[in-house]
Amino acid sequence: MKKRFVSIICTAALSASLFTGCGASGANSEAPAVPLTGETLTVFNYSEYLDPDMLEQFTRESGIEVKYEEATTAEELYTKYKAGGISYDLVCTADYMVKRLIDEGEAQQVDFSTLGNINNIGKKYWDINKAIDPDNSYALPYFWGTLGILYDTTKVNGEIDSWDVLFNGDYAGEIIMQDSMRDTFMVALKYLGYSVNTTDESQIREAAELLMKQKPDVEAYLVDEARDEVVAGNATMAVVYSGEAYLGHLYNPDLAYVVPKEGSNVWVDSWLVTKNCQNTDAARKFLDFLCRQDVATANFEFIYYSTPNEAVIKNMDAELKNDPAIVPTDESVDLCEVCTQVEGDTTELYNELWKELKAQ
Repeated sequence: MKKRFVSIICTAALSASLFTGCGASGANSEAPAVPLTGETLTVFNYSEYLDPDMLEQFTRESGIEVKYEEATTAEELYTKYKAGGISYDLVCTADYMVKRLIDEGEAQQVDFSTLGNINNIGKKYWDINKAIDPDNSYALPYFWGTLGILYDTTKVNGEIDSWDVLFNGDYAGEIIMQDSMRDTFMVALKYLGYSVNTTDESQIREAAELLMKQKPDVEAYLVDEARDEVVAGNATMAVVYSGEAYLGHLYNPDLAYVVPKEGSNVWVDSWLVTKNCQNTDAARKFLDFLCRQDVATANFEFIYYSTPNEAVIKNMDAELKNDPAIVPTDESVDLCEVCTQVEGDTTELYNELWKELKAQ
């Protein structure tokens, strides 16, 4: 799961020099509204993960009203979805949770080839998505990126290229780790040379021992605030998602971001049409709307996470396009794995070890 940061306020740092200008997404917000059809869609997404103006735009263009719900984490979203109090039509969540929902029969297949704007989603991103949806028949890629280290170049000894800096004691008390079980275990597992999706109990326990040994050196386990602590100078480095690294560099040009050489997690958040969706035609219209270049641009400018929409990428300024926090390099992606759902005893083991780590 990728916890979202506060939406961007348009400043000089995010002006026309980086894209088409704040709010200049091309979405025609002044288009005449069509009459309401009486149709509704109930959409469930992460907080601060879609430009609210685009929801209004969709209703103006389609006549379909959107009831919009938000969650902070993939786990919160899953729990609320499974509780059944609200019948959701569309859900956007993290890779491993997408796989879980598909495996549990909670999603409907979609023939994405029939969507008018689907060619804007690049093949590269469909290939990444196959780790959770092998036939690309359920999940539509929405945003993606990497997990790495955001660090203050003025406070470290040379260039950072390894997870080792989080474990060698050189930066004791200056490290922020993710307050996320899978993300934090991923760091230890990759450093030890193991797969992020290992089910080997001895490997998972070895990672837990490493994290327990590291804990005295960790200033805090945070999510959104991880980036902010490095920006403010309260920490030297933090494990963050690539989009947050981009904003961190804008706020403090001395900050840099790296995907360590041992490898990391490449993540993808995707949309699903739920098994309970009755108006699949309306759901398909919404997904096609999200794939449209002007709409995808508006959402990208609202969030500044990596987009799989190649029409948006093509029109980026070179500075954005060449920033690995915005468009991760093929070399860094090749070092990464998609985090998939682990089942049964492995999940229980992770939960047990995570509780022990956080309790100490």
